[in-house]
Amino acid sequence: MRSADIFALSFGSLRAHKLRTTLSVLGIAIGISAVILITAIGEGTRQFLMKEFTQFGTNIFQINPGKIETSGLPGIFGGTTRKLTIDDAEALRRVRGVGVVLPTVTGQGRVEAGRLGRSVYVIGVNSQAPELWNFEVRSGTFIKDGDPRRGAQEVVLGPKLAAELFGEPHLALGQWVRIAGSRMRVVGVTAPKGLLFNFDMDDLCYVPVATAMRLFNLDELMEINVTFLRAEDADRVVEEVRALLIARHGGHEDFTLFTQAQMLTILDSVLRVITLGVAGIGAISLLVGAIGILTMMWIAVGERTHEIGLLRALGARSAEVQRIFLMEAVGLSITGGVLGLSVGVGGAWLLRVAIPGLPVQVPVFYMVLALAVALVTGLVSGVAPARRAARLDPVVALRAE
Repeated sequence: MRSADIFALSFGSLRAHKLRTTLSVLGIAIGISAVILITAIGEGTRQFLMKEFTQFGTNIFQINPGKIETSGLPGIFGGTTRKLTIDDAEALRRVRGVGVVLPTVTGQGRVEAGRLGRSVYVIGVNSQAPELWNFEVRSGTFIKDGDPRRGAQEVVLGPKLAAELFGEPHLALGQWVRIAGSRMRVVGVTAPKGLLFNFDMDDLCYVPVATAMRLFNLDELMEINVTFLRAEDADRVVEEVRALLIARHGGHEDFTLFTQAQMLTILDSVLRVITLGVAGIGAISLLVGAIGILTMMWIAVGERTHEIGLLRALGARSAEVQRIFLMEAVGLSITGGVLGLSVGVGGAWLLRVAIPGLPVQVPVFYMVLALAVALVTGLVSGVAPARRAARLDPVVALRAE
């Protein structure tokens, strides 16, 4: 029997049972489209978060008070035998290969100008914050270098906050505001930065770190961000910083040090696991579709017993009969796979157009994988019915009618 004859018999049977064929194709299509959409959203979210994390560069590491192994959480939620201080931050500048050292304190305070005012985030930093966090000052200057332990009574406003308080951002320069009851002079307004993890960078203000510690009655830093000058020196710089802080803290490693590379690796792994897990839930639809094809083909063998006997009587071999039913199953799954892929990619495009802020990205790998899964689904679900058809005795099959 020629391959063309096998093809004609297979697809002629599919056309003869349009409703059954359509339902089987839909079962596979729904499964494929569900997996494509879910993985598109998951992959888009992963790329979005990775981009957000890497916008400050990868040559940065963060030091928080508290040891994560002993207290469970670093920073303000964890315990520590000795606090991170401005003196600790200044000492880190002596480590060879260290670039920017940025001690940080964050709190919420009411910013007032005349009768106008509201509560915003107040970030205590030093003059190197724009360099590390990759933003610019549009008007005026940023916080100036000085005695880091004293802190001047000066503030840099975000453009949105400055516009609310003074009408136009540039009008804020030289004006006086009150932050948490303390009078400060506006020395600069930052350029618009937008959202970072849904945190509005344009709606906050910056003050010297020592000033922020006085405003919020703190005697320790919340974190210290450090950069290294050369990527090849990263491991050495990190270990020397660790050793210096241990020595300053009486031989105790009562702080937690995270490199950007470590954080990105952990984040990437977690997001990939979540994407695969959710995609696995969507893949249940594929299993249902495969069972549908298996059921349809099994019933088809029973209904076409006489046809099978006739083919065998005319000289068709068992392997050729098996190929007919396998081709039918593969045809169903491939058709469903192409349809599901089209729906999934089209749905992802519609989501991106309808919701511009929604990160949706369909990787080519998943598109190829979807078609491969559809092919395997057809082969696996068609094997048992095809073997059953091929094993039928021709004489018994002819008498079945």
